[in-house]
Amino acid sequence: MEFDLTQIFILFAIAACFGGWILNNWLRMRHGYPIENQWGKAMYPKHDVQAQARVQLLTQENAQLQAEIGAIKDRLASVERIVTDQGYDIARQIEGLREARQSLDGDASKETCQ
Repeated sequence: MEFDLTQIFILFAIAACFGGWILNNWLRMRHGYPIENQWGKAMYPKHDVQAQARVQLLTQENAQLQAEIGAIKDRLASVERIVTDQGYDIARQIEGLREARQSLDGDASKETCQ
């Protein structure tokens, strides 16, 4: 039985469509998306009590995390305001001068002891 180029192309196209359909459904199942029947209704996963409870818990956790992120953003904005404030820079320069003075005083006291 001989196949001409048109028949081979048709068989290849059918095989490619079938393979794509299998890959599509496998990826959907792997990532938790529902598989649809011919009419577009979800066949899997079925809506059960456990799935609804899980969705509710995840929604609550999402809301808590978003609130926590909002609080962290507020804190970060406060820290940025303090660090970029000129008063903070002046206080840092004063502390640097105090440390330099203390190190000089420490060196002078070592010289007098020798």
